[in-house]
Amino acid sequence: MKKAATRDGYGQGLMELGEYNQDVVVLSADLTESTRTLEFSKKYPGRFIEAGVAEQNMAGMAAGLAFEGKIPFAGSFSVFSPGRNWDQIRVSICYSNANVKIAGSHAGLVTGEDGATHQALEDIAITRCLPNMVVLVPCDALEAKKATVAAALYKGPVYLRLAREKTAVVTTFETPFEIGKALVLREGDDAAIIACGTMVYPALEAAESLAAEGYSVCVINNPSIKPLDTETIVAAAVQTGAIVTAEEHQINGGLGGAVAEVLARNAPVPQEMVAVNDTFGESGRPKELLAKYGLTPWHIVDAVKRAVGRKQEQS
Repeated sequence: MKKAATRDGYGQGLMELGEYNQDVVVLSADLTESTRTLEFSKKYPGRFIEAGVAEQNMAGMAAGLAFEGKIPFAGSFSVFSPGRNWDQIRVSICYSNANVKIAGSHAGLVTGEDGATHQALEDIAITRCLPNMVVLVPCDALEAKKATVAAALYKGPVYLRLAREKTAVVTTFETPFEIGKALVLREGDDAAIIACGTMVYPALEAAESLAAEGYSVCVINNPSIKPLDTETIVAAAVQTGAIVTAEEHQINGGLGGAVAEVLARNAPVPQEMVAVNDTFGESGRPKELLAKYGLTPWHIVDAVKRAVGRKQEQS
């Protein structure tokens, strides 16, 4: 299967936007190559700003550009933005509802050898709690490009979560993308796996493995963490009676928590969460880290079986 990093899709989306939208401006915190903004800086130097290693300043600059009618995309590693400049994002961008797009690259364990200090595992939690903020976690490079374009069209703050590692491309050019919408990739009746980002393909692999054991499992790609597609999530809960969430993020405050909030209010059913269990990462190869911290298809398989077992105990 073809593989590409979601950060590549972000760079491609910026190049497309730069061609037809003169208001799009790109900012970088001395990471143009890593965040895939280098080509934009070369082709549109008049609409590119190198902020240097100063993420707090970059957030303020982006807010000012937005107030002057521009559509700024501010990119850095996600541990630095939104990690290091959360206060500036909260006050200068979200409180003012400024039309700023924050691109956090190198998120999650698949940042690999860079280790715990560079593996953002809390960024979904700290952004989705902010009023006015939209949080998007595309599952592959194609979806990342669509999410970047959609972010430019949306009026208000947006956080785009991106990864360094190449991952399987599971969508196509025709696959729809809309802020606030999830997409059912596979139908099923026994349980539903709701996944985002790099965990979508492992969720599909898990469903395929479970099918060989006689389980019928629905798989939902949920790139829009906020706003959440409540209708699709509730429908899956009602149809299957068992939910599993899968994300490359801390178990607290991420997709699993967001889904649990929806289920508690609308359709309480057994839920299991596949996520990093309240710990920091470490330096290592991406595949090794995903295995150690419980983020493989086989961990999803076990979670589905637990959720189905709990459902059966309640019936």
